[in-house]
Amino acid sequence: MVDPHTLRWGRYHLPLGGRTLLMGVVNVTPDSFYDGGRYRDPERAVARGLQLTAEGADLLDIGGESTRPGADPVPAEEELRRVLPVIRSLSRQIPIPLSIDTTKAAVAEEALAAGAALINDISGLRFDPALAAVAARREVPLILMHSRGTPRTMQQAPHYDHLLEEIARELREAMAKATASGVPEDRILADPGLGFAKTADHNLQILRELPRLQSLLGRPLVIGPSRKSFLGAVLSSTSALGGQPGGASPAPPEERLEGTLAAVAIAAWHGARIVRVHDVAPALKVVRVVEAIKQGRVS
Repeated sequence: MVDPHTLRWGRYHLPLGGRTLLMGVVNVTPDSFYDGGRYRDPERAVARGLQLTAEGADLLDIGGESTRPGADPVPAEEELRRVLPVIRSLSRQIPIPLSIDTTKAAVAEEALAAGAALINDISGLRFDPALAAVAARREVPLILMHSRGTPRTMQQAPHYDHLLEEIARELREAMAKATASGVPEDRILADPGLGFAKTADHNLQILRELPRLQSLLGRPLVIGPSRKSFLGAVLSSTSALGGQPGGASPAPPEERLEGTLAAVAIAAWHGARIVRVHDVAPALKVVRVVEAIKQGRVS
């Protein structure tokens, strides 16, 4: 019998019914908010991918364009120049699937030909609707993330009257576009887009109410809290001294690991199927403990 909680395609399978899976981040960029520039050299990026795989990543997300708040767009040619050598090398060396983090159909097409196995679109098909046709033709899973505006503009006073309902409605619209292009619904995963056109309070509400969002969407959820600015707002310098969080000096990305792991624990507890993280080894320990608590047993 086929397990309905397992996503199967090609030579890959992702079990979505047990422990929350870990998507390791490999940014082949000079300007990503946390590790920008660290892995822009292909050899270093490949080494990082191998390290994250050894630490227990279930899949890797390879990106060649920063989508941090305020980031400028990157031409497809430059994005491909960054990611293709990394994807070609890693796909030959590791057994886990590689995701191409892109909003462009042309980039996705070449990345899949080079060895990527799924597409992660932070725009939810708003930037390039042809991306869905690529996923359909290649018969690969598609992660659709909620966002508004562009990375350059998305944090300019984001507003919602009904946060979860609006996120769910806009993601369902994206899912409808994908299925109309031939992507089977059971190959679509949804990401509410922490940090994308959201205030810090919006992000906290999403994490707190993930079960409700899951019920509104009816698709497996991917959550990306890793070292994001809303955690820096909570982990401000005033809170470290015993004051109230949200002070004038938010914690920088390198000081947000503990906050990330707390968010990973909450996401895993509330049933997120995949969490996207820069730090796989500690996140794996967290999700193992969460799963043990859920099951009421060590193994």
